[in-house]
Amino acid sequence: MTCTPMELPGSGVRLAADVWTPRGRRSPHRGIVVLLHGGGQTRHSWRRTGERLAASGRLAVTVDLRGHGDSQWAPDGDYGVSAHLTDIRVLVAELKRTWGDLPVALVGASLGGKAALLALGEEPGLAQALVMVDIALKVEAKGGNRVKDFMRAAPDGFGSLREAADAISAYNPHRKQRGSLEGLKKNLRERDGRWYWHWDPAMVAPHDEAADTALIHRRARRAARTLTCPVLLVRGRESDVVSDAGVTEMRDLISDLTVTDVRDVGHMVAGDDNDVFSERLLDFLDQAIPPASAKDVG
Repeated sequence: MTCTPMELPGSGVRLAADVWTPRGRRSPHRGIVVLLHGGGQTRHSWRRTGERLAASGRLAVTVDLRGHGDSQWAPDGDYGVSAHLTDIRVLVAELKRTWGDLPVALVGASLGGKAALLALGEEPGLAQALVMVDIALKVEAKGGNRVKDFMRAAPDGFGSLREAADAISAYNPHRKQRGSLEGLKKNLRERDGRWYWHWDPAMVAPHDEAADTALIHRRARRAARTLTCPVLLVRGRESDVVSDAGVTEMRDLISDLTVTDVRDVGHMVAGDDNDVFSERLLDFLDQAIPPASAKDVG
């Protein structure tokens, strides 16, 4: 497979992406998979999953959400879920213009998953499958606040990559520490001898979070009721973001829902155990969008 960096259009912003294409084919024969990371992450969170999707004959597109990584920051500071879901609609339309009317699966972690749910619930033909990675219709307050606290915790940056790695370990003790710190440079930028997270600080600016949370939950419930495509929820068994009650609510509202738990991992499922996550994702996609339903144009 090959990986090609490119820019995709969003709604008033340009979005950085990596496009993983199957080797030896003019076009992917198993459809398009769009992978959307969580708040504070980047498209590089999906690298190994992108490789495996391309090896299976799919086009994998890993995207930096607006204000994250190498994507543009919103000129008006709008990082609400509506802005993200509009970006998803625009970029999916662009991918279909480029690659043809292939089946699409949306895979979203946390923020990316909630935006994908709303985008698909409010535009049912947008994709043929949805995968939500450790995100439910309602986020548990404890886990959600812990994510926000982490993102707001270092406005003055870090003195070293090791200091940043220690902060990640304190937030996510389930993840094994890697020997090399070089990978962190994809998520951090150095300025004046200090390392800063590579996202727009406007994303974590104070606002009426309680009102936003209630509104998004209502929208998510409405969207969930409209879903007719297969949906997979991948939950980290140690997650404090998705509860058993949250899973039950999704089962009650989504007609075609599969739930799978990944043991010994928390909220960062794909990063904590990428091999298990990728295997379950591929198994689901094989059932949700079988080869016969994809156009073999290779």
